[in-house]
Amino acid sequence: MSMSIEFMDKDKETGKARFELKGATPAMANAIRRIILDNVPTMAIHKVNFTKNNSALYDEVLAHRLGLIPLTTPIKDYVAQDACSCKGEGCAKCTIKLSLSAKGPGLVTAGEIKSKDPAVKSALPDMLIVKLLKGQELEFEATAVMGRGKQHAKWTPGMPWYEYEAKVTVNNESPDFEQYKNKFPPQIFKDGKIQKKLIEDLNLYDACVGVNDSIVKIEHNSNKIIFSIEPWGQLSPKEILLSALSIFNEKLDELDTKLSEAQ
Repeated sequence: MSMSIEFMDKDKETGKARFELKGATPAMANAIRRIILDNVPTMAIHKVNFTKNNSALYDEVLAHRLGLIPLTTPIKDYVAQDACSCKGEGCAKCTIKLSLSAKGPGLVTAGEIKSKDPAVKSALPDMLIVKLLKGQELEFEATAVMGRGKQHAKWTPGMPWYEYEAKVTVNNESPDFEQYKNKFPPQIFKDGKIQKKLIEDLNLYDACVGVNDSIVKIEHNSNKIIFSIEPWGQLSPKEILLSALSIFNEKLDELDTKLSEAQ
């Protein structure tokens, strides 16, 4: 069985992208989803050495916040630490140094973090780290590591999910309309009528299923799988998907080799 991928659309505000997986089974789609969550590597702050911190937050709280800041990841320039030739010791292939020095009063944001590699920086520069009052200071050096989501959620590149293509049929002239209209989500109404496009655009299929099929009927095409990726900012949806597919192929090759050796 061969699988092909067709790009559908992308939300400019959230970065979320949708793809149609042609020739794929739910098992294949779920395997890709799990690989994205667990195995696609990204950069994240792993260790922090504070030299100054008299802010309102403890070192441990700030370190946790820093670890969850999404860092842009040039995935072709670095390798995951568990696959690096340094064997986890830390080298230029899998780690990078970052630093920050700030004095109050004012807000300290993720965009103020300085990186040894300009390509690795905060994907959300306005993300708040801490508020400093007059006389307060924050200074640290951090080590960002290329890791995987199976080690910690901070390395997960985004939220992937899949669903069957939905076909929506709307009948605003149904004799049951007045009785059941208040049971449907208010967001799908315009000028007192249910709009098919609003159900699709707002992804409110599940909220309409089973309310009254004579008014809104939702049918799913099990032969057409729609795969969505909402990235946190480290990688683009395309990079996430291509990386996941590459890892998927490596795992299949590894399985094939082990099966051949077992014969």
